[in-house]
Amino acid sequence: MPVRAQFENSNDIGVFARLTNAYCLVGIGASENFYSVFQAELGNSIPLVRTTIADTRIVGRMTVGNRHGLLLPNSTTDQEMQHIRNSLPDSVQITRLEERLSALGNVIACNDYVALVHPDIDRETEEIIIDTLKVEVFRQTVAGEVLVGAYCVLNNNGGLVHPNTSIEDQDELASLLQVPLLAGTVNRGSAVLGGGLIVNDWASFAGAITTPSESAVIDSVFQFQDSGHTSAVNDAWVRDSLIDSMN
Repeated sequence: MPVRAQFENSNDIGVFARLTNAYCLVGIGASENFYSVFQAELGNSIPLVRTTIADTRIVGRMTVGNRHGLLLPNSTTDQEMQHIRNSLPDSVQITRLEERLSALGNVIACNDYVALVHPDIDRETEEIIIDTLKVEVFRQTVAGEVLVGAYCVLNNNGGLVHPNTSIEDQDELASLLQVPLLAGTVNRGSAVLGGGLIVNDWASFAGAITTPSESAVIDSVFQFQDSGHTSAVNDAWVRDSLIDSMN
């Protein structure tokens, strides 16, 4: 079941954190409790980085990334970028984007292989997403919403989408993403999934008011690896090798 948490008094924990299979960014807050929740669950398995982005704490909405890379808005300061670079594995490529849709976490949803992006994102941005995150990119909406990062959460095993997403749209998106999808909510009925939920291949965190039934859907669709993160990452490397051999 997802670990339930709050950032100070907010259940929109995805606004304040960015979780991938290679690292986790956490916004600097007044309370140690939020950081401690991640530390207890993730331990030393991946770097846990406390930071700001553009002098704000909303690191989950300002950034997007996967195990290959991390995209930052152009407003990210040099000091913030250097701190993150020093904290992440060398294998993670970090790029600062010149993109007018600067809340990157709202306009991009991705796993380690595929990204859904806002239909109006710049062509140059699309190329940088492909190069940095090593993903295939699709311009899409989710339930008619252009903020795909707010209404869709993905890992390499599945995805949760806006509750009003039709079965036809779910099937189309699942075909593009090559993972099963379910429509659902978080935080007791909220459709803003990216705000209330963050996941990787072996861990999940949701707002504190997320219900047991919502948690059961989250557990079902993301197929978390019971045997720990090492097997999840190894599975991803095997999948990469298979894809490379087919190209």
